Formats: sequence, C-alpha cells, structure tokens
Amino acid sequence: MSATRRDAENKTSREVGHFRRLGGWVERPADLQPELEGDVSADVIVVGAGFAGLSTALELTALGAKVIVLEQEFAGFGASGRNAGYLGGSLGIEFEFFVNRVGIEQAKKIVSFYDEGVTYVERRLDELGIDCDYNRSGNIRVGVHPSQEKKIRKAMELGLELGSKTQFLDQAEMRARGIPPAFLFGYAQQHGGTLDPGKYVMGLRHAALQAGVKLYENTQLLSYTEGPTIRCVTRRGTASAPYLVLATNAYTPQLGLLKDKVVPLRVSAIETEPLSSAQLTSLGWQGREGLITSHWTMESHRLTARNTLVITTKRLGYAYGSQTPNVPDDVAYRELAVALNDRFPTLRGLGIQSSWSGYVSMAYDALPVVGETGAQKNVIYTAGCSGHGVATQSLMGYLLAERIGGVEHPLLAALRHKTPSTLPEPLQWCAVKLALGAANLMDNWVNRKVQGGAAN
Repeated sequence: MSATRRDAENKTSREVGHFRRLGGWVERPADLQPELEGDVSADVIVVGAGFAGLSTALELTALGAKVIVLEQEFAGFGASGRNAGYLGGSLGIEFEFFVNRVGIEQAKKIVSFYDEGVTYVERRLDELGIDCDYNRSGNIRVGVHPSQEKKIRKAMELGLELGSKTQFLDQAEMRARGIPPAFLFGYAQQHGGTLDPGKYVMGLRHAALQAGVKLYENTQLLSYTEGPTIRCVTRRGTASAPYLVLATNAYTPQLGLLKDKVVPLRVSAIETEPLSSAQLTSLGWQGREGLITSHWTMESHRLTARNTLVITTKRLGYAYGSQTPNVPDDVAYRELAVALNDRFPTLRGLGIQSSWSGYVSMAYDALPVVGETGAQKNVIYTAGCSGHGVATQSLMGYLLAERIGGVEHPLLAALRHKTPSTLPEPLQWCAVKLALGAANLMDNWVNRKVQGGAAN
C-alpha cells in the first residue's frame, strides 16, 4: 500500500471511526449455536433471529409448539443489532401516509399497533428479566430551525386525532428539560425511551434457548418448497414444518419474496468516544430523551449508558437490485459527523470511535407488510418496519404466534391492506435515488439556514 493511500485511509478512519461489520451493539456470541446438519422437523420454522423472529419463537414455544430458528449469521447480526435503540411508539411516523392510504379509522388502529408495541416490550423485559439499559425517558420529535415548527405542529395535530398521545414543548419547556439548545421545540411522547438493542436481542436469544427453541446459527436458508409440509434447504441439511415464518425484513427480497413490495434502504450510524463528566455537564440533557429531528430524512440523537452519543440516519442509501452489501458508507458517516458538530457545538473535537450501517425495509406507503403466501397460506412474512422495528417487530412475534395458533388479533387485522407494488429495475433505482436526492436537498436547505443563523 502506498504512503498516500495509507494516509488517506487513516484520515477517513479518524473522521468516521472504525467500521464495525457487526454493527455497534453486538459481538459474536461465545456460545454460537451449531449450524444445521442433517434432517430435522418441527411445528414451525422461523427464518431470521432478530426481534421479530426470536419473539415469534418465544411466543410459539409458550403455546406448546416445537420451533426451529434458522439464522444466516448469529442472532442480532442484522438490523436488530444495528439500529439506534429507540423504543418508540407512534412518534416519528408519517401519519399522512397512513391516512391517505387506509383512511382515518384504520389509521387509528395502526397507530394503536405502534404504541402497543412499546407496552409489549416493556412487559417482556420484566417477564424475561432482560437488562438492556432501558431508559424510560420518552422521546421527542424536534425542530432545529423555526421553519420546521409548522410541519411539527401539523404532524402532532393529526397524530392526536389518530390517538397518538403527545405534548408540544416550546423553547422554554425544552430548556427546562435540559434539552441541548440546538433543538428548539418539539412534541414529546412520554412512554417508551431508549435501550441497548444489542443487549435486548441477546436477552431474547438467551430466553429462547432457555425455553427450548432450537436455534441454528451460521445457517443460511438456500431455498424452500411449499406444500402442506414446508421443506427448507440449507448448506448441510433440511428442516421441515407445517408453517414457515420469514422474519427477514430487508433481506426477504433475496429469498424470492416481497421484491415487489419492499425496498431495502441502508441506514448508517456513528458513535462518539465516551463523553467526560465536563462534556456531559455542558449538554444538560438530564433525562436523556431520544431526539428525532423533523427533517425529511431524520437525524436521531441519543446518549447511551456508556456515555457516548449515537447519531443515525441523515442519509439513506439504496443498492441496485435491492441488494444489501455490508460495506462502509463513508459519505453518510461524514454527514453524521457534520450533524454532531452542528447540534452539539460544545463537543467539537470529540472523537468518533465507530461507525456502521444496516438495512431497513420500506414499502412505498411506509406501512408494515405482513401476510401469508403459498397454496396452503402457511408461509407467513413480516417486513416493512421502516426503521421502527424495536417495538413493532417485537409485538409482531406475539401477533404471528396467535395467527399460527388460529386467532387473528385485531391489531394484526388492522395491518392488512393492499401494499403498492414497487417498480422494476432500473426504474426503481432511478425513482429511489431521485426521492432520496430531493429529500437531501430540502434538508440541506434547512441546515444551511441553521448554520447561517449560528454564524450571525
């Protein structure tokens, strides 16, 4: 390697932190479960060991079912170990999409689904004894420039009409809470908060193993055959069951399903070095509420239990053909570093220790995608979390377990709707890139106004 190239890579590393292929919250388990070998059978096969897959397995086991979980890497390797760790309800979702797509009454039920997810996770943390540094702080959707207030108030008003319980906070109330001054106003949802998603998903993993769930890690699903009994083929074995649950979210299109319904979008994150006591004091922020900006492509800002800052999103990415390469996105990390300096000027010079990326799946209407396929309707899928998976995909496990047990929960029924079809390539690549570029332009315009005001 030339000295010039080495210097360039070192500079990039200092700017964006060490790239973590595993995400920022998890490490490979010391008790990695063995790969599937030979032929096995069960009542239900679940593919994907994240929030949705492990919750489904746990709930089915409680109903007396024998459950197999197939995981390509290890539990929590995907989005569940890479997200920002917000246990948020209906805060931050785009209510207008819901209303325009399904109408007021069904939108109310969908809002209930998002908020019930918070209650479900809080209950499961207690029932399963999972310590994941949960801070019951609530979360706030915030504005960083006066021009965003109208948008925030409009979203809050529609949310209240749909049953989302929130409270507007003006500048005085934000300062009284100790929210850093870059965040001018917002609306707060008091239930929920932030947690360590890695500790949460590993807690689910431990509980599943203790409950008797058969987890096969390092086991990629290569194909499956539909029928009264579904047969899943892996590299060294097969698994058979009357039901198959695909809890693979953004990776589902690569299994040949939902490619016409969901789009995998790359989300990125940076984590700072630990803040000193003086730096924490300079912030205020006693409640450590999660902060989600009202940009078209939001920024999220939160403190962790290890006294670091995690900043996510700001720039979304799409790979041609709905692929999900696990590669660094240095452009996104640099944009997040700019957001760090813009929102927290007292922390200028604070180092970034790590960066990572992952994938969420989104339908064109931003609604969850859940349903069944196959002649027997025994291949069940859940996707389209749109970046709100901690609560919703955990609750989905309970709803899918009931569905397999013969009961259609009203919250699951509320999610059923006709998902719009995606575009074929290369039209989809063009459309997604155009939409993301337009969002970036609008957000950059706001950010320039913020920077101009700070300069004055």
